[in-house]
Amino acid sequence: MSHHKHASSNPNDFILPDLGEGVAEAELIAWRVKVGDKVNEHDILADMETDKALVEVPSPRAGVIGALHGKPGEILKVGEPLVTYAEHADSRPQSPASQPLAAPVATEPKPSKPVPVSAPSSNGAKPAPQPEREDEGTVVGKVGGALAGVSAAPGKALATPAVRRLARDLGVDIDAISGSGIGGRVLEKDVRDTAAVRSTPQPRPAPARPSQAPVLPERTPLHSPSSAAIETPVSSPGPKPARREVPSFPAGSESIRVPFRGVRRTIANRLRESVNQAVHFNVMDEADVSTLDQLRRKLGAASGEKLSFLPFVAAAVCRVLTREPFRAMNATVDEKPGDPAYDAAIVQHRAVHLGIATDTDSGLMVPVIRDCDALGVLEIGRHIVHLAEAARNRSASREQLMGSTFTISNVGSHAGRFATPIINYPEAAILAVGRARPGPVVRDVGGVQGIFVGNLLPLSLACDHRVVDGATAALALAEIIKLLQSPEQLLTPARS
Repeated sequence: MSHHKHASSNPNDFILPDLGEGVAEAELIAWRVKVGDKVNEHDILADMETDKALVEVPSPRAGVIGALHGKPGEILKVGEPLVTYAEHADSRPQSPASQPLAAPVATEPKPSKPVPVSAPSSNGAKPAPQPEREDEGTVVGKVGGALAGVSAAPGKALATPAVRRLARDLGVDIDAISGSGIGGRVLEKDVRDTAAVRSTPQPRPAPARPSQAPVLPERTPLHSPSSAAIETPVSSPGPKPARREVPSFPAGSESIRVPFRGVRRTIANRLRESVNQAVHFNVMDEADVSTLDQLRRKLGAASGEKLSFLPFVAAAVCRVLTREPFRAMNATVDEKPGDPAYDAAIVQHRAVHLGIATDTDSGLMVPVIRDCDALGVLEIGRHIVHLAEAARNRSASREQLMGSTFTISNVGSHAGRFATPIINYPEAAILAVGRARPGPVVRDVGGVQGIFVGNLLPLSLACDHRVVDGATAALALAEIIKLLQSPEQLLTPARS
């Protein structure tokens, strides 16, 4: 159930901030406080869940809780009151400049001198007029033309106090920086980039590929229906993942109702959208990965890293998708269902941003390996491990969960051979990888064919028939299988 309220003008209201760079709403999972509780700055007020993240919302100030807005299970909109503080002499509201942005946990201390809020004097005289600002600062966390938690006077940069402090420490003129954040906000990375350029005469080199743990490059997400422009969050510990209790059966109960909430609701909506829009068809086959199995074991022993078949499948997919006949499969559909006047189009992408469907306690998530076609198989393996762990512990950023152009679902990590996967709409195709098993294969040995026991890896390719022809899908799967059966060329990137 949604919670609908008008914007508040109460200076003691804490307005729900953006919990994830572009999030418009969040579900209230549980309150951590009750009316009458005294809280300190950064004490946790509530557990909330967005479409991808489960976060703890901290208090932006010290005070006494006067009212709670919303019940567990309700959907609260960004910009609506979350809590109201009781009016006590020692708990006056802060200005937006002293609030944490999007409620990160204890990452941005408030400045020593908060900007006072103009109020009538005791004799009733009106205060002197103050310069008008986009975000007037009369409400804790108020969302105005500027972003909650940041301040900007005319001619000054839009930035949080912590970023301003960093600029001072590094000797950088923050007002001269062109911010890359939403609304022109100056981010921590903008300040550090400026400081690095100033101290180094050479241009900044491209980020080196990871040798141990992968560090994904910062980039603007794809402009596709599933990926609106999203800024990279300021580097910080970020919102702490909150624990969500698994419902249990009450004593004597034979059933329990589990509402569609949070990630599960998002999954349901996205799958329904995919089934409604994409015209699914499937092509299935098996690859004999006996040679690949030997190669991955040797490579794992030499590198000291555990390698599954998945990085090799990902490398094969990238190599095929970058070939001209199969670019239609590395695509997204730009359309507005129900709007016949919209000029719909198929958007083919040069780079392969590979989604890896990941099973988590909260449901299916799809973290994305950016420019996967520019990575070698060992690098792909590291990215898969890193992103899967981030998805499972709910620390993955929104950028890491958006903008894929093709998805792989490793259903074989659990059980099963073939599948009919649902396309990660608006993408045009998805590949499901089954569990490898011993099976009969026909091989030509010395000009004589014989039946041998091979290691068969089931592959199920689903495509949107509006975008991909059946012959294209069948040939693409055949090319993937050919690469998996002659895997040496998968060790190097598909795109240099």
